[in-house]
Amino acid sequence: MGSAPLPPGPTPDTLRVATHNVHYIWVGRETGAWSVGDWEERKESLDLAFKALEADVIGFQEMESFSRGSVQPSNLTLDWLTTRNPEYGVAAANDPAVFPSTQPILYRTARLRMVDEGWFFFSDTPDVLYARTYNGSYPAFASWATFEDRKTARQFTVVNVHFDFSSGSNRLKSAELVAERIRPRIEVGETVFVVGDINASAASRTARILKETGLVFTPVTGSTYHWNRGLNVTPAIDHLAVTPDIEAIGDATVLRRQFANDWPSDHYPVLVDFRWR
Repeated sequence: MGSAPLPPGPTPDTLRVATHNVHYIWVGRETGAWSVGDWEERKESLDLAFKALEADVIGFQEMESFSRGSVQPSNLTLDWLTTRNPEYGVAAANDPAVFPSTQPILYRTARLRMVDEGWFFFSDTPDVLYARTYNGSYPAFASWATFEDRKTARQFTVVNVHFDFSSGSNRLKSAELVAERIRPRIEVGETVFVVGDINASAASRTARILKETGLVFTPVTGSTYHWNRGLNVTPAIDHLAVTPDIEAIGDATVLRRQFANDWPSDHYPVLVDFRWR
């Protein structure tokens, strides 16, 4: 698995977009799964996976240094990746007291300029920071950012999502809220990407709600979640979808491999090269 080939690099006329659920870190645990000790062991793998993507823009999920019941001012994963990759800027993340920072969107600053950013929670009160979900479970949300291509002046918006893994009703309502928020953008002709971990297949009712806005899901063959063991037994749950004014160059590429003899996360990174029609 560690020797699986890497994809070829992007070309100047394409836009490479990626998504990766990187799993949160338990800051109060020194050892064990997803502890600080585990992070120290796998952080080199995550950085190498990030570099291998060569993405122009990438949405992350679960990028959180987590302590039960409190919002942490530090983000070990984000600090690590930005320090090691200074050519990338950070969108859709800020001081966690005013802006949720666990789903940042990183972008190549030489290629793109951030125009705007924001968030909304999957809740009956979506514009309330850290509002709990529809059934009262832990807060979940969408982060988003609008970018402008420095060369072509084209603008596009990336909506980065992480839907509930355990509640089907939460997933459906979350998809409906995303559809509600992106539909006005699509109706005026804006290019919109929805990327992330929807915890559902592309054939699911959750995905169909998003497709009804006009979004096209790029096909993903095989698993994107692997139980942190390289077990590929479930359909893809990490997806990239986009409005029809831009097309995918082939199917999605899934980096099903270890880096530095370790898994970066329990999800594989997924990338797609796009070209405007």
